[in-house]
Amino acid sequence: MTSGTSQTLLLTSNDVDDTTEDYDYSLSTDGPFNGPFNDTSPLCEAGCVTMAVINVIIFLLGILGNGVVIWVVAFKIKKKTVNTTWYLSLALSDFIFCATLPFNIHLQTTGSWKFGLFMCKFTSFVLFLNMFSSIFLMVIISIDRCVIVVHAVWAQNNRTLRKAAVAVVVTWLFSMLLSIPSLVFRVLIPDPVNDVMKCYNDYKDKKSTVLVFRFVLGFVFPLIIITVCYMVIIVRLQNKFAKSTKAFKVMTALIVTFVISWLPYHIFMLLDINQTHKTGIAISVTLAAANSCMNPFLYAFMGKDVKQKLFSCFASKLESAFSEDRSSGSRATGRTSNSQL
Repeated sequence: MTSGTSQTLLLTSNDVDDTTEDYDYSLSTDGPFNGPFNDTSPLCEAGCVTMAVINVIIFLLGILGNGVVIWVVAFKIKKKTVNTTWYLSLALSDFIFCATLPFNIHLQTTGSWKFGLFMCKFTSFVLFLNMFSSIFLMVIISIDRCVIVVHAVWAQNNRTLRKAAVAVVVTWLFSMLLSIPSLVFRVLIPDPVNDVMKCYNDYKDKKSTVLVFRFVLGFVFPLIIITVCYMVIIVRLQNKFAKSTKAFKVMTALIVTFVISWLPYHIFMLLDINQTHKTGIAISVTLAAANSCMNPFLYAFMGKDVKQKLFSCFASKLESAFSEDRSSGSRATGRTSNSQL
């Protein structure tokens, strides 16, 4: 047992029901944490190594990609816009999450948590902070775009950087509030069989409430709002102009990627309310983590000249992707002013 654990919340293996974790990376240990990869067979060892390699790739791409986004927005783009405010916030959220991945990769490969109770709670907290802040920011961006389409003149006069910054701060504070259950239920637990410490969720009788809460507030409601906004946009602009804009394509790609990345996680977690699906949980968590490394590449490669976009000009393409569209025209011809996000 590590030093200082006498001051942390420690449970024995019998005190915690055999539920899955947000990061159930104990893929090579025995005892009460048995899962489909938790033995020493070649297949299970291969599964553990594969998952670790994938997460290392996610970490490297996420740190590099989101780091470039932050650098481009902070230093390369001279004129800051509402658009850059949205995407800078998304990049910061993804960067912070990716920065915590090494802790969980270590857990995945060793089956032991050696970083204390604070980091045990914090890494889980960051996972859900990233989930909530990402989807809520997409909701704000969708509403913002919808307002531009429906009330173009009002948006042009009232859509300011200060209001966008306030919206981002509120979003982060609300996301932090909704992520608090990770700080409450995450505990350290000793595995007496292997003489190691585990970072675990002790939901007790509140597991169903927490999982449904996350699914509804972190996925269903936001997706409904986003869908309504898109329907309004499509109805108001029934021509190819809106659908062909850079902003529309980037936002659509971000939303589709988020849904594909996070829906399997929610499904497996809800299925696991009464039973364990550790293989599905481990894979779906990795897929959700991958969402944080894909966004920067979506920003850069959603332009019209995709085939000409090489890695050497990645930063310049990011700058172009974040710039405000200059399209304008009369509403009578079906074109809107400032049709960018």
